[in-house]
Amino acid sequence: SGSGEELTVDEMFDGFDASRYEEEVTRRWGSEAYADSQRAWRELGAASVTGVDSSRPILAQAAADHEKDSQLTFRSGEALATGLETASADVVFARALVHHLDDLRGFVGEAVRLLRPGGRLLIQDRTLDDVAQPADAGHVRGFFFAAFPHLLEVEARRRPAAQIMTEALEGSGCVVDVASFWEVRAHHPDRASLLADVAARTGRSILHELDDAQLASLVATMEDLLPAGEIVETDRWTLWSARPTSRSETIDTVTAGS
Repeated sequence: SGSGEELTVDEMFDGFDASRYEEEVTRRWGSEAYADSQRAWRELGAASVTGVDSSRPILAQAAADHEKDSQLTFRSGEALATGLETASADVVFARALVHHLDDLRGFVGEAVRLLRPGGRLLIQDRTLDDVAQPADAGHVRGFFFAAFPHLLEVEARRRPAAQIMTEALEGSGCVVDVASFWEVRAHHPDRASLLADVAARTGRSILHELDDAQLASLVATMEDLLPAGEIVETDRWTLWSARPTSRSETIDTVTAGS
């Protein structure tokens, strides 16, 4: 519904059968999107996937990793100006992208332009509420903010509130549903493996806000608090599912379960 009530992820996809499209084109933005793009979208029935990024090194690596898959292609472009054809995609998926953007309405406008009638825009990102979840053995990111609260101020400046994203979508004529969910980030065989990952700041841009001494202090604190054995690291995300209402062809309505 337009009010953005909370749904489960299964309910977000209820009624959307991607396999019914003869030529599925899914657009995927973001430097984190490429490793799992083929698997994730093939499981949803996509016949082809196009990844878009502004970084040529990332695109080159992605193309090399998937060179044997003729149905997976990569294009250079910007989130607000992809250069792709109008009405060429059934699904536009933006993962870990919107917190980097200043012009949310501009991004939504470009994404809606790409959609065919009946298509959906899916946005997966972390809000401030997502990253501020309490720390535990699964939610490792929480230890960063417990040890260095000023990092939450950094996140607050760059991460849109869920309602801000919802308003940008609704202001562009979309019907919007919102869900929060936990996603497995990594399986670490032991604590040492996780701490090495943190010490290297691997995939954790927020840790570049700490100097080396602060980072070492964080790693030492986490070593004291985390179990020594296997750790399944998770992150909480927010998912927006948006359907433009101006399209003549619609997909099944998503409703909350009773």
